[in-house]
Amino acid sequence: MAVPGWLERLRAAGKTALLQDGKRKIHYLFEDGKEMAEEYDVKTGQLVSRKWREKSTLGGSGKWQVEVGEPASPLLGALESELIKESSSNPVFMRKDTLTSFQWRIRNLPYPKEVYSVSVEKEQRCCVVRTTNKKYYKKFPIPDLDRYQLPLDTAALSFTHANNTLIITYKKPKEILAAEEELQKELKKIKAANSGDGDCTTQ
Repeated sequence: MAVPGWLERLRAAGKTALLQDGKRKIHYLFEDGKEMAEEYDVKTGQLVSRKWREKSTLGGSGKWQVEVGEPASPLLGALESELIKESSSNPVFMRKDTLTSFQWRIRNLPYPKEVYSVSVEKEQRCCVVRTTNKKYYKKFPIPDLDRYQLPLDTAALSFTHANNTLIITYKKPKEILAAEEELQKELKKIKAANSGDGDCTTQ
């Protein structure tokens, strides 16, 4: 069965846990050298962020790639605030899940709801956002469904628009809900260090 495949990889990975700022931070190190870092809200158990890092071609650590949560700003230095100010009207795409759904938010989209269409491209295994005024186009995958080798379901997809933000929701399939519940049980077995304790606890 496909679902345990990803769960088994998570179980086999080296894991460290840290409690900090009301979040439970889990770092995974996989056999192939890939790293994954997740943050969960301690009270709700909700995933706040997930990012990935692979080894660079020279063997060093690559840059973190954000999958869930606020995208990291690539801009650094004194000009940062000016550059951000200039681009503040550009659409900002980010993923912010709930306990029962995958959810994406695209900020700075001022058009009315009827302008947008959101669809599933099953063969390409992705979702597509289009606008009738041709002002915005976005294609994005759902990596969780790929990891669990599950099909995309058009009926699970919905969207709404408010405050210049397009909110796209994909209801999590029951297989993923069950797997996430299993994973939470596993993560609770790891004794987490507090941020003041120094090193993280490793499993």
